Amino acid sequence: MASTPAPTTADSKAPQARSVLRDPAFLRLWAGTTASGLATWALPFVLGLAVLHRDLSAAGLGIVLAARTIGFLLAVAVGGVLADRHSRRAVVLWSGLAAAAAAPLLAAGLGSSLALMTAAAALAGAGQGACRPAFQALTAETVDPARRQQANAAMTLAVRSSTLAGPALTALLAAWLDTATLLLGIGVLWLAAALVPGRGAAAGAAAASAAPSADADAAPDTGPAGPAAPRAGFRAEFLEGLREARRHPWFLAGLGALVAVVALGYSATSVALPLISRDRYGTEWVLAAAMTAYTLGALAGALVIARLRPRSQGWAALAGLAAYGVAPLSLVLPVHPLAVVAAYAVAGIGIELFNVPWFTATQREVAPDKLARVSSLDFLVSYGLAPAGLALIAPAIDAFGTAPVLAVCAAACFLMPAAAALVPTSRHFARTAPSAAD
Repeated sequence: MASTPAPTTADSKAPQARSVLRDPAFLRLWAGTTASGLATWALPFVLGLAVLHRDLSAAGLGIVLAARTIGFLLAVAVGGVLADRHSRRAVVLWSGLAAAAAAPLLAAGLGSSLALMTAAAALAGAGQGACRPAFQALTAETVDPARRQQANAAMTLAVRSSTLAGPALTALLAAWLDTATLLLGIGVLWLAAALVPGRGAAAGAAAASAAPSADADAAPDTGPAGPAAPRAGFRAEFLEGLREARRHPWFLAGLGALVAVVALGYSATSVALPLISRDRYGTEWVLAAAMTAYTLGALAGALVIARLRPRSQGWAALAGLAAYGVAPLSLVLPVHPLAVVAAYAVAGIGIELFNVPWFTATQREVAPDKLARVSSLDFLVSYGLAPAGLALIAPAIDAFGTAPVLAVCAAACFLMPAAAALVPTSRHFARTAPSAAD
């Protein structure tokens, strides 16, 4: 299936006259995404409170969080296939309901059954994983192409705001509510994520785009249609999504660069920053300030990219991704702590200068009936390799030292996006370059 062409300047003016933030259908989708983000980021914090209250051991916390991650990774691929096979809205509904059902099970197992909590965490992770590609595809159904970059920026603002508001709101509520009640509150958030979003205005686009054209059916009718062809199996449909991803060299190149930054750069800074904050600067302030600066930088980056339209959007996005390298680089040498904080802010800005065009290009270029499967591949690879990076960085630091490992990770963050930019279609994140009118 041919890629959907980018809208011309003349075509994009009319839809942009009305902000996507004034579209009720998008606002419902945005509210659902925000609720899911708050629930996602609040759960580890609430489980941490359970450890402080001695309702859960530290080892138990690790098991429960690992179960949630495994549930996510197993469900994200399944969710991609289901969201292309069925209604994206239905997948959001049932995955949100599954995550909501996990909350009372977590509360019931608190302090009494680690096995029940582990199973419930896996269910919560499965709900979270299944809804991610469905939300991505539902955004494309709800918002017209000219406003999708603005919509994706608003979505990432919701996600980044959740990383700040989720733990802060949970800590505030913890002064009045016990851990079990907070877990039930997370279930309420998942109910909102399941029930609030509406059906996309282009819900039938995928089916319509996959249907044969009228010209193809020009042959005379020779009789009643035969039985419908049997649907391909799950494995075949998943592999079809992989083939669709391979049709877009810019996607594979960008995904490779993203994996390098997540598995090396992000993992290295996650492990090394607490150690350096403690050992080099003798205070936890650097850790807290750097992580806050990263989130605030990401919020600023989302605001900028909501309106910024670089002519070579792929190269600009990859440059933003490469900017993450300044974070591990700032930890190599004993610089002033404010330099570390500033580097994390730059990294946060850069990551959203990549994320928003990346999501927008995927929604524009990938065949509509395969969008959820390709999006699930994105989440599966990037999220799946992050734990591997975290597991390998600490032994590498023990074996080679902090500075050499951070230097290698910083170099990878700079070089991998640069290598991705050499792929011809990466310049515009499109198989064909936009016309002069665009």
